[in-house]
Order: sequence, then structure tokens, then C-alpha cells
Amino acid sequence: MGVYENHILPHVINFCCGLEPVNRQREKLVPLAQGKILEVGMGTGLNMPYYRRDNVEVIYGLEPNAKSCEMAAARIAEAGLDVDMIGLDGQEIPLDRDSVDTIVLTYTLCTIPDAMKAVGEMRRVLKPGGRLLFSEHGKAPDATVRKWQDRINPMWKVIGGGCNLNRDIPDLIRSGGFDIEELDEMYLPGPKVAAYTYWGAAS
Repeated sequence: MGVYENHILPHVINFCCGLEPVNRQREKLVPLAQGKILEVGMGTGLNMPYYRRDNVEVIYGLEPNAKSCEMAAARIAEAGLDVDMIGLDGQEIPLDRDSVDTIVLTYTLCTIPDAMKAVGEMRRVLKPGGRLLFSEHGKAPDATVRKWQDRINPMWKVIGGGCNLNRDIPDLIRSGGFDIEELDEMYLPGPKVAAYTYWGAAS
């Protein structure tokens, strides 16, 4: 799995997460980020074009995959933003308590092995009054779709780099100590098992 995860999977994720319906979600969310920003799961830098330069002091980008970081470099350079890449996943955030103004979480919570620990770390580093901006796919509301999500999830995790289809995103965020202030949800275009999306803001 080393060659696949380190050299092939980043290109697959870059393609799938760069499709137009997903980019429209980024366009809704990312421009709202301001101040000192933590992006958890920066991947190949797909959020970079959507940040508003005047609102950004610095972006701390957590991304454990070296190939994804390499692929992100061009988008970071083009954006002209101050980005500090950190080669860890969301379970370990080497920042001080109450040190960031905004956390950006886009299509990442599905892949973090210990999602609850990661959300707890996000809460630790977010300043009082700060915002967690999220757009994540997860557990569908329809019983038939949920059944298929549960059925194929073990195989999907293997080919998708640990991606889980059936995580209850709002419950994870609330259980990690956040209050969800804004929440929208719908199926994006695409296979329903991977298309139900939650997005909004929490504090």
C-alpha cells in the first residue's frame, strides 16, 4: 500500500475533491476564514484559490502525506499567502491552546483514524469566539443509502486512504465540544453513498 498511498492516491483524491460540485462548497466556506487559520488536511491545496488574501494572517496547513504537500506547493505559491506546512494529521496539532482564529475542515474528517481526538485537538487550539468552518461528506439520511454505506465502507476505506462513508459529522463535531451555529446538508451530484454533505460553522 506504500506506493499506492504515497504516489497514486494523492492524484485520485486531487481529482475527486477538485470536481466542480465540491469546489462550489469550498467557494461558500473558505472565503469566510480570517486571521490565524488552521487548515486540517490541506491535501493538494485545493482550498488555496478561495482564501481572501486581505483576511489571512497565516495559514497552518496540516497534511501527513508528503506527495500531497509537494502537489500543494504550486497552489500555495500562486495564492501568495503565508502558509506554514505541518506534516502531521489532525490527531496531533502542534499549536498552543487558543492560538488560531479559524479552523477550515474540508473533506478531511472522514479519513482521520481517531476523529474524536482530532476534533478535541481543534477545540483546544481554537480561540474563544473563533470559528470552525466545515464541509464534510458523511452519513446519509436515507435508510437504503446508509445500508450501502455500511456495507461497502470496509472496502472503501482500503481504496480511499482511510476514508469513511458513514460518519455522523454533526454528532462528531458536537461531541468534540463545539456548538454548531450554522448547518446545511444535501446530496451533492454523484454516487449517493459518498455524496451526502454537511457544511456550516461551529464555535
